[in-house]
Amino acid sequence: MQTNENKVALISGANTGVGFQIAKALVENGYTVYVGSRDFQKGKAAVELLGGSAKAIQLDITDSDSIDAAVKTIENESGYLTLLVNNAAISHAGASGRTMEEVLGSQRASIVPISELKKVWETNVFGTLAVTQAFLPLLHKASGARIVTVSSALGSLTINANPENPYRSNFDAAYGASKTALNGIFLSLAIDLENTGIKVHMVSPGFTATALNNFQGTDSVEEGSKEPIRVALAEDLPTGSFTGPANFSGKDNILPW
Repeated sequence: MQTNENKVALISGANTGVGFQIAKALVENGYTVYVGSRDFQKGKAAVELLGGSAKAIQLDITDSDSIDAAVKTIENESGYLTLLVNNAAISHAGASGRTMEEVLGSQRASIVPISELKKVWETNVFGTLAVTQAFLPLLHKASGARIVTVSSALGSLTINANPENPYRSNFDAAYGASKTALNGIFLSLAIDLENTGIKVHMVSPGFTATALNNFQGTDSVEEGSKEPIRVALAEDLPTGSFTGPANFSGKDNILPW
């Protein structure tokens, strides 16, 4: 079992953006942090910047061999996992270099190529659940273990059903709906695990300027990382929570499903 002084975290997609900012905060708060990255060299470069107790680990959440290898590494080195942060995601599977508007326009339900939709969901939904299932045995070995999954307010059915929502037209079938499915599966997981002591949280960074939206978001990555960092560090939030930044949500940062 872990001690209070020795908490171990894994963050997928942590070599850049919100994932990197979460890793930085966890390192500063005494965690051993495994910086997951599809490209191991990029992970190593991130760890050099993070310093402290950060460790690079190769992790492609769509590759079962990569997931299994990461589990074995953390099991051999640490023996348990206190915190899993599911951050890795993609916004599209089409041509690169397009604006956010072009990407979202091409992913409307009436025209999105099914092959591209499947590829986005393969990462954002199935890959995220696959890595979570694989690490559950190590999470069960820690006291007060938590799973924090970076989602999006764009995935909220309640928000998108409101005709007054100015971002409603951005709710596409590939990225936006993948976050809806992700929310549903991880709410199901929270219910599944609620008697085990493992908490499950969903969190939205808000409209953050990252590679996901061609850096067209209105918030800096530092600003957009505040709520994910708060949730990653918090140990007293109720399981099954879905929160976002104050300007996207209501009381206590709670977002509607």
